[in-house]
Amino acid sequence: MTTPVYTRSEKAQRARLLLKGAKNCSGDVSRIEAQIERIDQAAADRGRREHEAHARRLNEAKDALAAARVAERTATSREERQRAKGERREAEKRLRAVERAAR
Repeated sequence: MTTPVYTRSEKAQRARLLLKGAKNCSGDVSRIEAQIERIDQAAADRGRREHEAHARRLNEAKDALAAARVAERTATSREERQRAKGERREAEKRLRAVERAAR
């Protein structure tokens, strides 16, 4: 299950609706509940999309690191090996950055 991602305005609108619903708790609050549900659905969809996008970026970074490691191992000359080593280090940095971006 992914974490819903609310925008600033959605948070404020949701808080106003919850307060309004609490004040009218003895009356009909189905309209307020429907609005809150729509906001929650949009936030859940946004959270799911961000999670999927992060997973794609993470897989891409892992693939790039694997390719850089293979290039380093299969280098034939010293210069080529040094260049491949630098590329591997850069790929490791990118992977760590993507991993840190996870919530």
